[in-house]
Amino acid sequence: MSQLVLRLKAFGNSELAWRFRNSPPVIFAAVVLIVLVFCAAAANLIAPHNPFDPATLNIMDARLPPAWIDGGSSTYLLGTDEQGRDILSTIFYGMRVSILVGIAAVAFSMTIGVALGLIAGYLGGWVDTVIMRLGDIQLSFPTIMIAFFIDGVAKIVMPIGMREEMRFYVVILAIGVADWVQFARTVRAATMIERRKDYVAAARISEVSGVRILLAHILPNTIGPVLVLATLGLGVAILTEAILSFLGLGMPPSQPSLGTLIRAGNDLLLSGEWWISLFPGAALVLLVLAVNIVGDWLRDVLNPRLR
Repeated sequence: MSQLVLRLKAFGNSELAWRFRNSPPVIFAAVVLIVLVFCAAAANLIAPHNPFDPATLNIMDARLPPAWIDGGSSTYLLGTDEQGRDILSTIFYGMRVSILVGIAAVAFSMTIGVALGLIAGYLGGWVDTVIMRLGDIQLSFPTIMIAFFIDGVAKIVMPIGMREEMRFYVVILAIGVADWVQFARTVRAATMIERRKDYVAAARISEVSGVRILLAHILPNTIGPVLVLATLGLGVAILTEAILSFLGLGMPPSQPSLGTLIRAGNDLLLSGEWWISLFPGAALVLLVLAVNIVGDWLRDVLNPRLR
């Protein structure tokens, strides 16, 4: 317990903590991010209603405006959609799906990119050339096109009954496959620098295996840039998932994300029910903006050239 207290005190006196305390916009963004993540994670506990329980839905409450507008109800603070679901509750549940997809997609792309970057930077030669050229080819295809391709293949391979429940994994695969190149390039550059240092040469003389050198010696020295890329990539992944869902390639209505909710309300936007798409859209903007602000701050703090 005493060691934990000492570590916390040491962190509190570190340069990272000092720069955080002296960055009010970052503090505000971090607080907003924590609140949003908490609301998403505890949606089952804090959401006013369960929007996916048919027994609790009343079609007579469909398309109610927010509570502060004439015709609204205090039971539904942000109004209801065309099925009578509480907008605030659907935002909590939809945000949880968006965050889970974003984290899983970034973890998938990071795993692929870090592994290929380590191999390319350490081995060099034709292996490095092949991996980097594959990355160049990958960058020539936009994420939307890759999502179309993977979605089409999934529809051919999977039985009809499994398509909707497997959509979560298809979206993660589409985003992850599209974003691995930036991790690979960053780790490759760091690996090419680290492999020339004395501690790597000493490990080779000691007949340490190449896999152990990569995982135990080189990989820890590339974690900083990778974490920054992962933080910034999280916002991009969440936004990409929302775009895919808006286009009908993302999460299904049975597992709606923020993008799915925006798409559902888009058809009713011009008919006067603006709150159905506006509030999920505002939640998406707030979530991505908070992630990006924290990610930009981490990039500046961990980059010695910007200190």
